[in-house]
Amino acid sequence: MRDFGQSTDETTNPTQLRAARAASFGAHAAAYAEHRPDYPATGIRWALEPVGASAAPVVLDLGAGTGKLTEGLLAVGADVIAVEPDAAMRAELVRRFPAVTASAGAAEAIPLADDSVDAVLVGQAFHWFDQARAFPEIARVLRGGGVFAALWNEDDLGVEWVAGLQKVARTAASFPPPRPQPAPLPAHPLFENFERADFPHRQRRTAESLTATIGTHSHTLVIPAQARGELLERISDYLRSRPETATGEFDLPIRTEIVRAVHRLADGPTPQPN
Repeated sequence: MRDFGQSTDETTNPTQLRAARAASFGAHAAAYAEHRPDYPATGIRWALEPVGASAAPVVLDLGAGTGKLTEGLLAVGADVIAVEPDAAMRAELVRRFPAVTASAGAAEAIPLADDSVDAVLVGQAFHWFDQARAFPEIARVLRGGGVFAALWNEDDLGVEWVAGLQKVARTAASFPPPRPQPAPLPAHPLFENFERADFPHRQRRTAESLTATIGTHSHTLVIPAQARGELLERISDYLRSRPETATGEFDLPIRTEIVRAVHRLADGPTPQPN
């Protein structure tokens, strides 16, 4: 399960590798937009549930990338503002959703006014944030009682061929394998009622398109070109060897994990993190 702290990489220099992985997506923005999965509407609605009364909540898609979560937010009727630090990813988002306001910025320095949004949602990016700096910024732009939620699409490792694929796809830059038990929920004194939910999801793929999808993962983008080519060939060979994925289209089983919390209403001095 997800580690909500600062992950430790399998390398002698985890800080540099983590930074390289976080910055690796921009050069592959078009492929990211084409091949990464979307998010289930049921999960997005659950994430926004605490907002409740607003028919069209103002939602900040933070670390919005190419707009994979933006698309789902628009589909459920949200008024979306996107913030993304990478210029190439942001340009791809604008190309796909020209009506959405998209600004340069980061979780640690959000370019929005205080109390300006009903919700802040983060798709596939919260683990890159400096949480000690990001949580106060998220709380600052949220209206009182607003909701924060982080979403991750993860392959369903309860399916045997998917678990085998993950083993085949590991690289020297991969994070450690998932823990057998859920990681502790994050916590911050500016937020309350942290909770987690999982939603079944799927993505229609072929052996070629699933290989391309894995090729957009950061652990495959930062390794040398020869090693990357060998890895993608190994993944393709594995998929061609499995009856579930050898020919035609198939469903990749996905588990969408969501963590949400509510901005604590001010009733005195702003609490400080420990």
